[in-house]
Amino acid sequence: MIDTDGKFYLGRTADPQTGETGADPLLYDPDDLTTHAVVVGMTGSGKTGLCLDLLEEAALNKIPALMVDPKGDITNALLHFPNLAPADFQPWINADDARRDDKSVEQAAADTAALWRNGLDKWEIGPERIQKLDDSVRFAIYTPGSDAGLPVSILASLQAPAIPWEANKELLREKISGTVTAVLGLTGLKDIDPVRSREHILLANLFETAWSQGQDLDLGELIMQVQAPPFEKLGVFDINRFFPEKDRFELAMSLNNILAAPAFQTWIEGEPLDVASLLYHPDGSPRHSIFYIAHLNDEERMFFVTLLYSAVESWMRTQKGTTSLRALVYFDEIFGYLPPTGNPPSKEPMLRMLKQARAFGVGMVLATQNPVDIDYKALSNAGTWFIGKLGTDQDKQRLLDGLSSAAGAGLDRREYDNLISAIGKRVFLLRNVHEKHPELFQTRWAMNYLAGPATRAQIPALNALAGASSVVRRPSSIAATPPPTSHLQSQMPSPQEPAPSPQSPEPDLPGTESRPAVPGRVAEYFLPNNLTLSQAGGDGRSRGILYRPVLLAQADVRFLNRKYNLDQDMQRTALVIEPDRRGAVRWDDYLVAAIDERDLDRQPVRDGRFAAIEEPLADAKIVRTLQTDFVDWVYRGTEVIVKANETLKVYAGPDVSDEKFAQQCQKAAAEKAEVEADKVEARFEKKIDSLETKLSREERELREDEADYKQRKMQEAATHAETLFSLFSKRRRSVSSSMSKRRMTAQAREDVEESKEEIERLKLEIDEMETEMKEALDELEAKWDEIAADVTEIPVSPYKKDVHVALFGVAWMPYHLVESGERINEFPGFKLED
Repeated sequence: MIDTDGKFYLGRTADPQTGETGADPLLYDPDDLTTHAVVVGMTGSGKTGLCLDLLEEAALNKIPALMVDPKGDITNALLHFPNLAPADFQPWINADDARRDDKSVEQAAADTAALWRNGLDKWEIGPERIQKLDDSVRFAIYTPGSDAGLPVSILASLQAPAIPWEANKELLREKISGTVTAVLGLTGLKDIDPVRSREHILLANLFETAWSQGQDLDLGELIMQVQAPPFEKLGVFDINRFFPEKDRFELAMSLNNILAAPAFQTWIEGEPLDVASLLYHPDGSPRHSIFYIAHLNDEERMFFVTLLYSAVESWMRTQKGTTSLRALVYFDEIFGYLPPTGNPPSKEPMLRMLKQARAFGVGMVLATQNPVDIDYKALSNAGTWFIGKLGTDQDKQRLLDGLSSAAGAGLDRREYDNLISAIGKRVFLLRNVHEKHPELFQTRWAMNYLAGPATRAQIPALNALAGASSVVRRPSSIAATPPPTSHLQSQMPSPQEPAPSPQSPEPDLPGTESRPAVPGRVAEYFLPNNLTLSQAGGDGRSRGILYRPVLLAQADVRFLNRKYNLDQDMQRTALVIEPDRRGAVRWDDYLVAAIDERDLDRQPVRDGRFAAIEEPLADAKIVRTLQTDFVDWVYRGTEVIVKANETLKVYAGPDVSDEKFAQQCQKAAAEKAEVEADKVEARFEKKIDSLETKLSREERELREDEADYKQRKMQEAATHAETLFSLFSKRRRSVSSSMSKRRMTAQAREDVEESKEEIERLKLEIDEMETEMKEALDELEAKWDEIAADVTEIPVSPYKKDVHVALFGVAWMPYHLVESGERINEFPGFKLED
């Protein structure tokens, strides 16, 4: 028995001069795989045996692994038989080969068992080490796009990654680009340029919009959003100009054809592509998960490989850094996925993994027959090279070019040329950057029976041999926004009290331990058990939790109307406890408060029981019809009331109070009244100014008239005096002169009186004008006060494109099972948060 001390026992060292195998074991430090490994060797070189040896050692050291198997060779990792009995080998013996060797299947099985026993003995490997291998990890074969093995649901790959968007924008955008390219590849699009392809740009923006908000996508939702994108522009162009609606419909039809194809249903059923679940069983034991993709066409293979590596990368980013080997990702034939030229969707995530996975303890092992198939610049980070027998000198020179590029000036090309030339069957040259010198070694005998590539028909038997079964873990739910309260409790059915079985000492529990499968393409949710038994009102012995299926529907509605200054979000949620079997739902009767998707459980409580799923929830077609009906009901029955003052053009949504809206109207009316008042005042002040000018002129004329009148009186008096004096003198003065002065004085007096009358008239007119202006301003103020108070309400409905389904499907509602005497009562274990 070889003491490996935690290292990988891969074979025994060989003499490079003679080629003979020595006695010293070749032990490889698994932590060296954190700098990744490349295995190169032609058909018949022993490459598959070496890779299986390496995977066996990883299993013995309890290192989990994911393996991509394009040909079916790696499925042999399940064919280990501790007893080495012929009966164990017999089901896997090729009957045609036995017949060609003129043997019965039984004889061929006996000979193979003896061959394996003797071969392992020579390498000091006994049954106890094979048993340890069998006990170390859980083996399983997954068949994406097929139910021959364990099916894999790719829907989890479209869900928002668990890592934060803001801190990982660049990484997630690269993941989106690869995912979109892979999805479009399924539609038949070739040579997709992420910068020039409008299909790629649209889908990438849909993913970014959803993921940046923590929202999941599935193919159905993606198809709907292609037709009605949640944004109005791409770049500076309106979405309909950038990608017309008719063309988007064609893209949606292409995607829908994939989803509608019966053959595609196996892609969305089964265990989610959840890396943590694929690496570790729920009980904590490591897993070796093989992805058999030999049955897929080229586009489907590229699609799955891209999603798998993207999922591994996202999972890796959530792990803490380490220098130890945490997990292995093995690819049996890398041809076409990491080429030296071209840029297939798989290349980018593989490149990033090769550059960055070391820090997280994730080792990549890539195997290929032809060195020219690999981008050696990309593999410059590979610290370990296993080099087997090569087919041509061109392959050798190409390999040496790659080694030189990776090692730099420290590589002795002639030495490596001589060593590679001396390689024989099952002999490999190990070049490890962590060791000073290259080493030649012969691979040990594989503990697994190398039966050759498995066919799809053999996969069920292989999984049965390993005891493999699906381990379903639901991915975490994504955030949604909650609003107000509801009447959920009024919908809860009264506690059910099934009669106990008279033959049982204890009453039978309703439901079963196995969770019924929801119909294909119907979403599944778990409402949280957020009420304790006492809070639920139960009194008695607790017998666990029973989940009953209900219909959960929730839509996000956006109201956007620039005219009404409206930008409002609303959620409409219905929880239908017992839907009508005919599939008819009066949604108004089942309204509840919005459910925050983050509050949903990822999986049911341990040891929970489940009631059967019955019509209409058991019929996927009816559920889809109900979803369409729910969206239509939300669209037609949802509205918000906008407060409006049409004259003032002032509008406000329901989030603005009546008092605040009245203040807005009063302010707007005051502004308009002020403008109009300025005009009224200007008009009256112009007239008043004119009158005041006339008044000033009349007052000036009055003063002049009074002065003239005074002077005339004085002159008249003087003239009268002179006339009187002349009567007594010799010189007589004419009486007519005195009369003339009298007339002039009288005229001056009339001028004074006329001016006084005009002044009084003007003053009166000014007072009347000021009164008129005040009345006009008062009337103006009253008018705008009346306008400010003229408030109406305008109902606004959403556009259908602004109604988005957030949750719709079968939700499992928890009920406390309480034993009371000979009865089992049920009490609701879920209550909506206030």
